[in-house]
This record gives sequence, structure tokens and C-alpha cells, in this order.
Amino acid sequence: MTLRHLFPSCLLTLCIVTPTFAQQAADSVSPEEATAMAAFANLSGAADAAMTAKQEGRPVSADDWMVVAANPLAVEAGAAVLADGGTAADAMVAVQAVLGLVEPQSSGLGGGAFLVWYDAATGEMTTLDGRETAPIAATPTLFQDENGERLGFFDAVVGGLSVGTPGTPKLIEDAHRRWGQSNWADLFTDAIALADSGFIVSPRMAGAIANDADRLQRFPDTADYFFPGGTAVAAGDLLTNAAYADTLRQIASRGTDAFYTGPIAEDIVATIRNAPGNPGVLSTVDMALYDVVERDPVCVPYRSFEVCGMGPPSSGALTVGQILGMLDSYDISDPADPDTWRLIGDASRLAFADRGRYMADSDYVPMPTEGLTDPAYLAERATLLRGDDALPEVTAGNPNWDHAQLWGDDLSIEFPSTSHISIVDSYGNALSMTTTIENGFGSRLFVRGFLLNNELTDFSFATHNDGYPIANRIEPGKRPRSSMSPTIVTQDGEPTLVIGSPGGSRIIGYVAKAIIAHVDWGMDVQQAVSMPHLVNRFGTYDIEEGTDLISLEDPLTELGYEVNIRGLNSGLHAIAIGDTLQGGADPRREGIALGE
Repeated sequence: MTLRHLFPSCLLTLCIVTPTFAQQAADSVSPEEATAMAAFANLSGAADAAMTAKQEGRPVSADDWMVVAANPLAVEAGAAVLADGGTAADAMVAVQAVLGLVEPQSSGLGGGAFLVWYDAATGEMTTLDGRETAPIAATPTLFQDENGERLGFFDAVVGGLSVGTPGTPKLIEDAHRRWGQSNWADLFTDAIALADSGFIVSPRMAGAIANDADRLQRFPDTADYFFPGGTAVAAGDLLTNAAYADTLRQIASRGTDAFYTGPIAEDIVATIRNAPGNPGVLSTVDMALYDVVERDPVCVPYRSFEVCGMGPPSSGALTVGQILGMLDSYDISDPADPDTWRLIGDASRLAFADRGRYMADSDYVPMPTEGLTDPAYLAERATLLRGDDALPEVTAGNPNWDHAQLWGDDLSIEFPSTSHISIVDSYGNALSMTTTIENGFGSRLFVRGFLLNNELTDFSFATHNDGYPIANRIEPGKRPRSSMSPTIVTQDGEPTLVIGSPGGSRIIGYVAKAIIAHVDWGMDVQQAVSMPHLVNRFGTYDIEEGTDLISLEDPLTELGYEVNIRGLNSGLHAIAIGDTLQGGADPRREGIALGE
């Protein structure tokens, strides 16, 4: 029996209704749905117990190690590595390899990632930038037509034009070289076996395919994989991917040189440059030149903690840090009080205004990174929150900076399709990694068993706004700004929370709110990731549909906000570190936490 027979209407999600405020996730999952969710992955006893804990709204506890990711098969692969004495970096390689197979719409070899690492031996925090890069042949008007008009979003996305040089393979290799101790080739064993023998397609993957049918069938190779014989792959189907297995075997035996040079790289480039109707400009030179960049973490104090994450070209740590930094002097202890959400919402709006003006790849444009997180600057911005109503207008501030601040506000679009991995190993190391191909199914180009990203559409399609250059405009070799927010929270120099989420530019709000829920509202890690969402980026307050927080619609409207009730599909995966490890997986997605 397949999942289609168990609940045929459940295609777009796992059929989990988001838990209401102060309720546990168990209230929203029927026994039939729980059985189906376990069946799709043929879960082990431990993974089945972890799925049950998530459904019941309980964190998973462990003493030695823990891994949380977006699909049980990937989590089980990482758990096997950790149980065998591997490090968090080793386990991440195994998790990512499986995710690229069972959740191809979200991440994979054809995409990029940001990684935050806490090293228990040294107490140091390191961040690695595996973001895709613009081709050398990219021009400022890449996403404009012959009349200088910006292309429509999907006109730019679907095809080769949107593809940046993939960074994920090089990132996982770099992390393993620095912090791994397991045999490199062994880390791909589970993914190769699943690709060869087949895996059961999950409801989420099947729903995504059905929802994007027209675009996925535009290119023959993509259509052949996701629509074999002309019929969409469905939940419960057994799907193999021999080409992916072959690609992984080559990377396992030869390292990522097998990916960035030679036949694989040539096939990637040919697929991009020959994409019908929308060819791209990426070359084999771009592939061969790609490298991961180690960057300084961005850390901002909040209460008695330090919240650390990825700096530019990610806007994640800066914007999350700004939100929390502005709230630090305010009492937001009551999550049922509309004024709490006024403060959170307007702090977010102020941070997003700075994000739109200043944040981009700091290798290409000067950025006031220190000024944006200066406590004095955040305290000054926080004074704007002292009123009783929503701020009528929000603009970027003037952080301390030794450059002229003549930048136009960004006009880029960022759609969600990403995945997050949180791991703590038995040695005390902690890893937070957000990984993506940008839009669901990326560019829709399928080559060698994986999809290629559309990350270049994270750049601004316009080069100027009101006569001023836009910091996040496209330039050769540049990395597009991202909202990915892999985060490690520390206290007295020790990690206390490892967290991150998918969700496009709403990632920032998801992560900030979950940290607040854990730190200020005393929620355990599962409650914090399950809690309904309220997100405000640009003035409109998004409230998650089907939750008790809809009761805030009228109070927020009275405060002056436009309110939009909608689905908010985060994928928060978190580990709280204390006397024990406590793992929480977002009930809106298929992931679990496993530990020992």
C-alpha cells in the first residue's frame, strides 16, 4: 500500500496542521497520518520513536550526540556516522548526500550552503561560505530584456541564465578536511545505496513535484526523472537514481575535483549553456575556479547570550542580530501581548530596511558590518520602538562607517526552498548548516542525477534605484546576498543552541522568533520550533493560518499593521545543549531529531 491509498489528498505537505499556541504538536496529527509518515521512510525503531516525539510535541533527548535534519533517511545516515565515532562534519557529509537524493527540490550538489562550526577543542567559532558565484561572463543587465526592463521572476529562474557555480560539494569537502575523521568515501555509502536500490518518495517531495509540474516538464532530462512515462512521481513510489549514485561514487573516490573539472563539470556547463529558450553563461573556468571562503562569524549579544552566525554575503546573522539587539532593552516576556509582537515586528522592519540598503557580498562592496551591529547604533535604532503603534514608516539607518553611504534599496526577490542541518557530536563540536538550491527545484535543469540552482536570481535584477547603485547587484564572481541564518547561540563561550531554517527571506524571522521563544518565553526546543509564526519584514504582518495566533489579527490591525493570514512553511531544526542534548524538528516538515 502506498501513501496515496492512505491519504490521497495529502500532497503538498505532510498533512500536519501547525500546532496552536500553547498546544503540543500531537493535537494536529491523526494516528493514520502518523502511520503514513513513518511508512514513507521505513523508519528504524529509534527514528520511529523520534517521529512520535515530534508529533507529541516533545523534544528528543540524548547524552552524547544528536542530529536534526529535514528527512528521516538523511538523519539516519548522519546518526550512523555519529554512532560510529564520527564528528559533526563527517555526519553532515552523509546527511547532505542523502538530502540531495530524497529532498532534491531543496538542496543538493548543484546548490550552495553556509556552515557555522563551534570547535570544542579550541572554543573557536568558524564560518564557511559555500555560496554560489556569478559566472565571469555575467553582466549587470543579465536579468533585463533588450529594453532594460527587469525579467519576470520565473522567466529568469527556469533555465540556464539563473545558475551560479555550485558550492555545496566543495563546502562539504572543506569541512571534512578541517574537522572530519571518518573515511571520506564511507560517508556516501548510504546515499549511493538508496540511489541504486531506490527510496520511497515522501509526501512532501511528491507534493512539490505536482505543484510545479509545468516548469519541471520544460526540459526533457528533468521530465524523465520526475515524470517517468509522463506520470508524476507520487508519494509512496519507489524511485531510483543511478546517475546520482554514479556522481557520488566519483566524488567519493576522487574528491570534488571529479565534480569541478572533467566530464561532470563539462556536462553541467553544457546543460546550462544549451538550455532551450534561456541559456546561461557559466563556463568550465567558473567551475574550476570555485573555492570556499572562510569568514569571520557575526556575533551579537542578546540577554546573557551571544548569537553567532554567517556574515556577508549572508544577511542572516546581521539581520537576526539586529532584531535581537534592538529588543534587548525591552520586556517581551508575554507572547500573548500584542505589544510584544509590535516590538518584534517593528524591530524586524528596521533590520530589513538596513538589510535592503547595505547588505551584499562584502568582497565586492564595502559594508558597515561592525556599524550595523554596534550596540550604540542598535540602542539608537531601538528608541524608534518606544511608541504605542506600528511605525508609520521605516527607513534604513546610518550606522558608523568610513565610506559614503550612497546605496539604493535592493529590489531582489527571494523565494523559499532550502534545508537546514543541526548536529552536535560526542566530542562537543556543534555544526549549523543551511543548504539550498534557492527556488523549489532551482533552475529546473537536471544533470548527472541532481538539479542545478537558480541562485543568481537572489541578486537584484535592477542595478540602480533612484539613481543610486544597489549593493546586491550582479557582478562577475560575486556571491548573491542570502537570508540563510545558520546560528549557534553561546553563553559564557559555550554553545547552548544550534538552530536554523529554510524559508526564503522569512528565515530571519523564523530563527529570531524561535530564539526568543527559547530564551525569553522558556519554551523547550521542540515547543520553540513548533510555535506558530508571526513574521513582519516590510510592514505587512504575516500570521500563520490555522493557529491560535490568528486571534492577534484585530489587535495588530488596531496597532496600524496590515495583516495577512497565510501558510508559513518553516523547517526549523534545533538542538539545545545543557545537561543533556534536546532536539526539536519542525512539525511543518518531515524531519526528525535523533540522538544517543
